[in-house]
Amino acid sequence: MPDYLGVAIMVVLGFLFAGVSIVGAGLLRPRHPTAAKLEAYESGIAPVGDTRGRHHVRFYMVAMLFVVFDLELIFLYPWAVRFAVAEDMTEKITMLIAMIVFVVLLAIADIVGWKMGVFDWSREK
Repeated sequence: MPDYLGVAIMVVLGFLFAGVSIVGAGLLRPRHPTAAKLEAYESGIAPVGDTRGRHHVRFYMVAMLFVVFDLELIFLYPWAVRFAVAEDMTEKITMLIAMIVFVVLLAIADIVGWKMGVFDWSREK
């Protein structure tokens, strides 16, 4: 227990400092609310409409496809580095088959998105 005493003291002091800072800032801040101060700042442009505007579902579909292909690159780069240094031919063939299956599955996801019209921005659904 004495080994962690210093760490425990630092954790307590950290929480104490954060708490005192938050409470002190709340007590010492000036209170002059106006309508302009309560408005959201959007680069000097006056906000128009409701903040709960609806977005078309195609934006979310494109975002999901972006995440899918972003993950593909995240997995593809380390695979390529490891594939380049692999010495055993059996290991290389196994790695190649695994990556081919992975890329084919992602290509199927791309084709399904294409058939659903995710990439067609001019068409209204």
